[in-house]
Amino acid sequence: MAVKLDVEKCLLCGSCIEECPSDALSLEDEIAIVDDDLCVECGLCVEVCPSEALSLD
Repeated sequence: MAVKLDVEKCLLCGSCIEECPSDALSLEDEIAIVDDDLCVECGLCVEVCPSEALSLD
């Protein structure tokens, strides 16, 4: 599984970044980025995303 981001839905609110225990999410040039090497696929970012822009696939 991997965390997938739908950039069209992302509000750039930063909720996922604050919740991520492995610092796998960041904002770069006003785009949210998921670092697959750091992601532990816990799903916390998916749970807190208000726009449902993140999913576990």
